[in-house]
Amino acid sequence: MNPASHAPAATVTSPRQGYVFDNATARASEQHRCNAAWLDPITTARLAGTGVTDGWRCLDVGAGGGSIATWLAERVAPTGEVVATDIDPVHIPAHPHLRVLRHDMVRDALPEEAFDLVHSRLVLRHLPERHTALAKMTRALRPDGWLQLDEFDIDYGPVLLAPSRAAGELYERFLAAKARMFADAGADGAWGRRAAAAMREAGLVDIDPVPYAVPWHADSPGVRLLVHLTHHLRDRLVAAGMTDAELAEVRRVMRHPEFRASSCVVYSVQGRRPR
Repeated sequence: MNPASHAPAATVTSPRQGYVFDNATARASEQHRCNAAWLDPITTARLAGTGVTDGWRCLDVGAGGGSIATWLAERVAPTGEVVATDIDPVHIPAHPHLRVLRHDMVRDALPEEAFDLVHSRLVLRHLPERHTALAKMTRALRPDGWLQLDEFDIDYGPVLLAPSRAAGELYERFLAAKARMFADAGADGAWGRRAAAAMREAGLVDIDPVPYAVPWHADSPGVRLLVHLTHHLRDRLVAAGMTDAELAEVRRVMRHPEFRASSCVVYSVQGRRPR
């Protein structure tokens, strides 16, 4: 069968109103780099456990900078294929076993029973229609196919050490403003802890949720991501209650050599479509 027959139709859609990130900005590349440095080791270790190998057909939904789609393309070569989709796929690199498509997970269709593996990272948490999108991804799996969702729970992520009590309190106010900002845009900050139950309700079996939290310091990629967000999402953070002076100060706090925090919890959740 022609692999192209399994692919979502390429559509031209505009970024969803309320979605906070914009791939068209100059800052998007740094966001993708930080996410990859922090999260790719977690994601790829879990994906490897599915047995993904030569000949598999995989779908990476919301592929962002394309690091996971490229990793999958290397695993499925020489006879398999990866379809990488994004609402704005401009940052996904070319690869001989990777097909890139513009696709809106809520508005656009997915082919059914077409993929051995479907992966999505940090996408469904942003979508008010996340359960509808999850049902589409489930139907896109072949029987015995695997779905992996990697999602945050941002309700946890405390400061552990800061240069002063005031600095620690400022960091926590920043986290609270960030959470309000995402909630105002329709995101579910605790979606990571709910993903396993949602996958079971979608009909998947052999569900395995694994939580991860890592220590952070000034040079951690997750902290570099937070510093980046104070620039990338400045207008939204100000609307959520931060001032420019506070954003400048919290950047100094996060860059301080004494700063220590815990990451938020990352849930990597796998499930299989039954026969």
